[in-house]
Amino acid sequence: MDDKTAELRDIFVDATGAEEVTERQAESPGSLTDEPADIDDRVSELIETMRERYDFQTEFDDEACKTIVYGFHDGDSDTDLADRLDVSAESIRTARLDLHLVREDDRDAPFEIDTLRQRIVAGESIDDCAAELDASVDTVEHYSPVVEADLQSTRANDRFRDGFRELLTDADLAGMLARDAREDGLRDATEDIETDVSL
Repeated sequence: MDDKTAELRDIFVDATGAEEVTERQAESPGSLTDEPADIDDRVSELIETMRERYDFQTEFDDEACKTIVYGFHDGDSDTDLADRLDVSAESIRTARLDLHLVREDDRDAPFEIDTLRQRIVAGESIDDCAAELDASVDTVEHYSPVVEADLQSTRANDRFRDGFRELLTDADLAGMLARDAREDGLRDATEDIETDVSL
């Protein structure tokens, strides 16, 4: 143990009265994935803003849309959500894409999805896109809403997609809290230590 490490250890022992750095933690009273009313309200606000801005293709009310948003971020499949809302999986997919919630496998087209994106941006018809991609019109019609959802999300700087994710997932929050706690602890521990480092 070098002098600096020993100094830090002494500061830790003085501050905490504990000889060991790690101790068993008590059970947390809550979870980072709790859903307080303010988060629920914020999700509702995002959905309402999207409804005002975009032409939703389904007739789901805001509560049903919230179920889809929460379920999507919980990892529920379209079939799971369809069973919960007693509707078809296809209508869930449509509503999900209305909400810019695109799954990775939504983009698994039998052609280059980027080519379809370029054609749609250029204003080409579904028939022309199908001819260009050597795909059936039905297939192109199936993947076009995915491209449209991605394009809408990009034009909005992913505001809604990111907003839902930040509200309903705890990965970023957990990382941020851990980093802040680590930085605060180090700052307190090294506050009075003089350093003489030459590189």
